Amino acid sequence: MHKRILVAATAALLSTSAFAQTKPEETEVWSPVPKVVTPGKSTADAPSDAIKLFDGSNLAEWVSVNNEGQPAKWKVANGILTVDKTQGNIETKRTFTDYQLHIEYRIPANITGTGQARGNSGIFLASIGKGDDGYELQVLDNYNNATYVNGQAGSLYKQTPPLVNACKKPGEWQSYDVFWTAPRFNDDGSLKSPAHVTVIHNGVLVQLNTELQGPTRYIGKASYEKAAHGPAPIKLQAHGDKSEPLSFRNIWVREL
Repeated sequence: MHKRILVAATAALLSTSAFAQTKPEETEVWSPVPKVVTPGKSTADAPSDAIKLFDGSNLAEWVSVNNEGQPAKWKVANGILTVDKTQGNIETKRTFTDYQLHIEYRIPANITGTGQARGNSGIFLASIGKGDDGYELQVLDNYNNATYVNGQAGSLYKQTPPLVNACKKPGEWQSYDVFWTAPRFNDDGSLKSPAHVTVIHNGVLVQLNTELQGPTRYIGKASYEKAAHGPAPIKLQAHGDKSEPLSFRNIWVREL
Protein backbone atom coordinates (compact mmCIF):
# COMPACT_ATOMS: atom_id res chain seq x y z
CA MET A 1 0.00 0.00 0.00
CA HIS A 2 2.77 2.42 0.95
CA LYS A 3 4.57 1.63 -2.32
CA ARG A 4 1.45 2.48 -4.36
CA ILE A 5 1.04 5.78 -2.53
CA LEU A 6 4.70 6.62 -3.15
CA VAL A 7 4.42 5.84 -6.87
CA ALA A 8 1.27 7.97 -7.21
CA ALA A 9 2.84 10.87 -5.34
CA THR A 10 5.97 10.69 -7.48
CA ALA A 11 3.90 10.71 -10.71
CA ALA A 12 1.91 13.70 -9.51
CA LEU A 13 5.08 15.54 -8.62
CA LEU A 14 6.63 14.86 -12.02
CA SER A 15 3.46 15.99 -13.78
CA THR A 16 3.33 19.20 -11.75
CA SER A 17 7.01 19.81 -12.38
CA ALA A 18 6.62 19.31 -16.14
CA PHE A 19 3.67 21.72 -16.23
CA ALA A 20 5.65 24.29 -14.29
CA GLN A 21 8.45 24.11 -16.86
CA THR A 22 6.03 24.72 -19.79
CA LYS A 23 5.62 28.36 -20.81
CA PRO A 24 2.51 29.81 -22.46
CA GLU A 25 4.67 31.03 -25.34
CA GLU A 26 5.50 27.44 -26.31
CA THR A 27 1.97 26.95 -27.71
CA GLU A 28 1.52 30.39 -29.30
CA VAL A 29 1.59 30.51 -33.12
CA TRP A 30 2.36 33.91 -34.68
CA SER A 31 2.71 33.16 -38.39
CA PRO A 32 1.58 33.04 -41.08
CA VAL A 33 -0.75 35.93 -40.28
CA PRO A 34 -4.26 35.45 -41.78
CA LYS A 35 -5.13 37.80 -44.63
CA VAL A 36 -7.42 40.68 -43.70
CA VAL A 37 -10.88 40.39 -45.31
CA THR A 38 -13.45 43.14 -44.90
CA PRO A 39 -16.94 41.70 -44.39
CA GLY A 40 -19.96 43.08 -46.21
CA LYS A 41 -22.44 45.29 -44.40
CA SER A 42 -24.72 42.28 -44.08
CA THR A 43 -24.21 38.53 -44.41
CA ALA A 44 -25.61 38.76 -47.96
CA ASP A 45 -23.09 41.38 -49.10
CA ALA A 46 -19.89 40.25 -50.76
CA PRO A 47 -16.75 40.45 -48.59
CA SER A 48 -13.68 42.18 -49.96
CA ASP A 49 -12.04 39.00 -51.33
CA ALA A 50 -15.14 37.72 -53.16
CA ILE A 51 -15.59 37.41 -56.91
CA LYS A 52 -18.89 39.02 -57.90
CA LEU A 53 -20.49 36.66 -60.40
CA PHE A 54 -23.60 38.81 -60.77
CA ASP A 55 -23.82 42.30 -59.29
CA GLY A 56 -27.04 43.29 -61.05
CA SER A 57 -25.48 44.99 -64.06
CA ASN A 58 -24.48 42.36 -66.64
CA LEU A 59 -23.57 38.74 -67.40
CA ALA A 60 -19.89 39.36 -68.10
CA GLU A 61 -18.92 36.44 -65.82
CA TRP A 62 -21.24 33.95 -67.57
CA VAL A 63 -21.41 32.03 -70.84
CA SER A 64 -23.97 29.85 -72.60
CA VAL A 65 -23.64 26.10 -72.09
CA ASN A 66 -25.49 25.15 -75.28
CA ASN A 67 -23.53 27.54 -77.48
CA GLU A 68 -19.97 26.59 -76.52
CA GLY A 69 -18.80 29.61 -74.57
CA GLN A 70 -20.88 32.25 -76.34
CA PRO A 71 -22.20 35.09 -74.13
CA ALA A 72 -25.02 34.16 -71.78
CA LYS A 73 -28.37 35.61 -72.87
CA TRP A 74 -30.64 35.39 -69.87
CA LYS A 75 -32.57 38.57 -69.06
CA VAL A 76 -31.00 41.30 -66.92
CA ALA A 77 -33.21 44.18 -65.74
CA ASN A 78 -33.46 46.29 -62.58
CA GLY A 79 -30.54 44.46 -60.96
CA ILE A 80 -32.19 41.05 -61.41
CA LEU A 81 -31.24 38.05 -63.56
CA THR A 82 -34.23 36.09 -64.91
CA VAL A 83 -34.02 32.65 -66.50
CA ASP A 84 -34.67 32.49 -70.25
CA LYS A 85 -35.66 28.90 -70.87
CA THR A 86 -35.22 29.25 -74.62
CA GLN A 87 -31.50 29.93 -74.12
CA GLY A 88 -30.66 26.88 -71.98
CA ASN A 89 -28.25 26.68 -69.05
CA ILE A 90 -25.53 29.20 -68.30
CA GLU A 91 -22.24 28.72 -66.44
CA THR A 92 -19.36 30.80 -65.14
CA LYS A 93 -16.39 31.62 -67.35
CA ARG A 94 -14.13 30.87 -64.40
CA THR A 95 -13.54 27.45 -62.91
CA PHE A 96 -13.38 26.68 -59.21
CA THR A 97 -12.27 23.93 -56.85
CA ASP A 98 -13.22 24.62 -53.21
CA TYR A 99 -15.30 27.70 -52.48
CA GLN A 100 -17.94 29.60 -50.52
CA LEU A 101 -20.93 30.64 -52.64
CA HIS A 102 -23.76 33.06 -51.93
CA ILE A 103 -26.74 33.19 -54.28
CA GLU A 104 -30.27 34.57 -53.97
CA TYR A 105 -33.32 33.47 -55.95
CA ARG A 106 -37.01 34.32 -56.19
CA ILE A 107 -39.85 32.05 -57.24
CA PRO A 108 -42.53 34.14 -59.05
CA ALA A 109 -45.47 35.08 -56.86
CA ASN A 110 -47.83 33.85 -59.58
CA ILE A 111 -46.12 30.47 -59.92
CA THR A 112 -48.27 27.61 -61.22
CA GLY A 113 -47.77 23.87 -61.52
CA THR A 114 -47.16 21.13 -58.98
CA GLY A 115 -44.36 18.82 -57.91
CA GLN A 116 -41.20 19.21 -59.96
CA ALA A 117 -43.02 21.48 -62.43
CA ARG A 118 -43.16 24.45 -60.06
CA GLY A 119 -40.26 26.92 -60.06
CA ASN A 120 -37.71 24.27 -60.95
CA SER A 121 -34.06 25.17 -61.41
CA GLY A 122 -30.73 24.00 -60.10
CA ILE A 123 -27.34 25.26 -59.01
CA PHE A 124 -24.68 22.89 -60.31
CA LEU A 125 -21.84 23.30 -57.83
CA ALA A 126 -19.43 21.87 -60.39
CA SER A 127 -20.46 21.69 -64.04
CA ILE A 128 -18.68 18.82 -65.77
CA GLY A 129 -20.39 18.67 -69.14
CA LYS A 130 -23.17 19.95 -71.33
CA GLY A 131 -26.81 19.93 -70.29
CA ASP A 132 -27.48 19.00 -66.68
CA ASP A 133 -24.16 17.28 -65.96
CA GLY A 134 -22.58 18.05 -62.61
CA TYR A 135 -23.48 18.18 -58.92
CA GLU A 136 -26.90 19.78 -58.43
CA LEU A 137 -28.29 21.68 -55.47
CA GLN A 138 -32.02 21.78 -56.16
CA VAL A 139 -34.05 24.97 -56.52
CA LEU A 140 -37.83 24.48 -56.38
CA ASP A 141 -40.93 25.94 -54.75
CA ASN A 142 -41.64 23.72 -51.76
CA TYR A 143 -43.35 26.30 -49.57
CA ASN A 144 -46.57 24.34 -50.02
CA ASN A 145 -45.74 21.84 -52.73
CA ALA A 146 -44.98 18.18 -52.13
CA THR A 147 -42.48 16.14 -54.14
CA TYR A 148 -39.97 13.37 -53.49
CA VAL A 149 -37.80 14.57 -50.62
CA ASN A 150 -34.45 14.07 -52.36
CA GLY A 151 -35.75 16.37 -55.10
CA GLN A 152 -37.13 19.24 -53.02
CA ALA A 153 -35.45 22.60 -52.44
CA GLY A 154 -32.27 22.24 -50.40
CA SER A 155 -31.65 18.68 -51.54
CA LEU A 156 -28.63 17.39 -53.39
CA TYR A 157 -30.79 16.23 -56.25
CA LYS A 158 -31.64 12.52 -56.21
CA GLN A 159 -29.11 11.98 -53.40
CA THR A 160 -29.67 13.67 -50.04
CA PRO A 161 -32.84 15.39 -48.73
CA PRO A 162 -32.46 18.62 -46.73
CA LEU A 163 -32.44 18.39 -42.94
CA VAL A 164 -35.51 20.66 -42.88
CA ASN A 165 -37.76 22.55 -45.30
CA ALA A 166 -36.73 26.21 -44.95
CA CYS A 167 -38.58 27.57 -48.01
CA LYS A 168 -40.21 30.98 -48.06
CA LYS A 169 -43.41 31.59 -49.99
CA PRO A 170 -43.31 32.48 -53.71
CA GLY A 171 -42.57 36.13 -54.41
CA GLU A 172 -40.03 36.46 -51.57
CA TRP A 173 -36.25 36.49 -52.06
CA GLN A 174 -34.48 33.41 -50.72
CA SER A 175 -30.80 32.57 -50.29
CA TYR A 176 -28.33 29.73 -50.36
CA ASP A 177 -24.93 29.93 -48.68
CA VAL A 178 -22.84 27.00 -49.86
CA PHE A 179 -19.49 25.64 -48.69
CA TRP A 180 -18.18 23.29 -51.38
CA THR A 181 -15.26 20.87 -51.23
CA ALA A 182 -14.62 19.39 -54.65
CA PRO A 183 -13.82 15.72 -55.21
CA ARG A 184 -10.23 14.70 -55.87
CA PHE A 185 -9.07 12.01 -58.26
CA ASN A 186 -5.92 9.95 -58.62
CA ASP A 187 -3.80 10.08 -61.77
CA ASP A 188 -5.53 6.96 -63.09
CA GLY A 189 -8.97 8.60 -62.75
CA SER A 190 -10.02 6.67 -59.65
CA LEU A 191 -11.61 8.55 -56.76
CA LYS A 192 -9.20 9.86 -54.12
CA SER A 193 -11.75 11.73 -51.97
CA PRO A 194 -15.46 12.48 -52.59
CA ALA A 195 -17.12 15.89 -52.74
CA HIS A 196 -18.62 17.37 -49.57
CA VAL A 197 -20.99 20.30 -49.13
CA THR A 198 -22.59 22.33 -46.36
CA VAL A 199 -25.66 24.39 -47.30
CA ILE A 200 -27.50 27.11 -45.39
CA HIS A 201 -30.96 27.89 -46.83
CA ASN A 202 -32.51 31.18 -45.74
CA GLY A 203 -30.26 31.18 -42.67
CA VAL A 204 -31.12 27.58 -41.74
CA LEU A 205 -28.67 24.66 -41.99
CA VAL A 206 -30.03 22.07 -44.43
CA GLN A 207 -26.87 20.10 -45.41
CA LEU A 208 -23.97 19.53 -43.01
CA ASN A 209 -20.72 18.33 -44.59
CA THR A 210 -22.79 16.00 -46.74
CA GLU A 211 -20.82 13.51 -48.83
CA LEU A 212 -21.90 13.26 -52.47
CA GLN A 213 -21.97 9.84 -54.08
CA GLY A 214 -21.03 11.28 -57.48
CA PRO A 215 -22.41 13.69 -60.08
CA THR A 216 -26.19 14.07 -60.31
CA ARG A 217 -28.14 11.45 -62.23
CA TYR A 218 -31.81 11.75 -63.07
CA ILE A 219 -32.06 7.98 -63.57
CA GLY A 220 -29.98 5.52 -61.58
CA LYS A 221 -27.65 5.93 -58.62
CA ALA A 222 -24.88 8.49 -58.58
CA SER A 223 -21.31 7.26 -59.04
CA TYR A 224 -17.85 8.73 -59.60
CA GLU A 225 -17.12 6.10 -62.23
CA LYS A 226 -15.78 7.85 -65.36
CA ALA A 227 -16.28 11.24 -63.68
CA ALA A 228 -12.69 12.36 -63.04
CA HIS A 229 -12.33 16.13 -63.44
CA GLY A 230 -10.47 19.14 -62.12
CA PRO A 231 -11.66 22.70 -61.41
CA ALA A 232 -15.11 23.30 -62.90
CA PRO A 233 -17.57 26.14 -63.59
CA ILE A 234 -20.69 26.83 -61.54
CA LYS A 235 -23.83 26.32 -63.63
CA LEU A 236 -27.41 27.63 -63.38
CA GLN A 237 -30.19 25.54 -64.88
CA ALA A 238 -32.91 26.61 -67.28
CA HIS A 239 -35.30 23.78 -66.45
CA GLY A 240 -37.77 22.65 -69.09
CA ASP A 241 -40.88 22.76 -66.92
CA LYS A 242 -43.75 25.00 -68.06
CA SER A 243 -44.00 27.19 -64.97
CA GLU A 244 -43.04 30.85 -64.84
CA PRO A 245 -39.24 31.43 -64.86
CA LEU A 246 -37.52 32.33 -61.61
CA SER A 247 -34.91 35.04 -60.98
CA PHE A 248 -31.51 35.39 -59.31
CA ARG A 249 -29.50 38.23 -57.79
CA ASN A 250 -26.45 38.97 -55.61
CA ILE A 251 -24.24 36.04 -56.65
CA TRP A 252 -20.68 35.94 -55.32
CA VAL A 253 -18.03 33.34 -54.59
CA ARG A 254 -14.89 33.12 -52.44
CA GLU A 255 -12.22 30.66 -53.49
CA LEU A 256 -10.93 28.60 -50.56
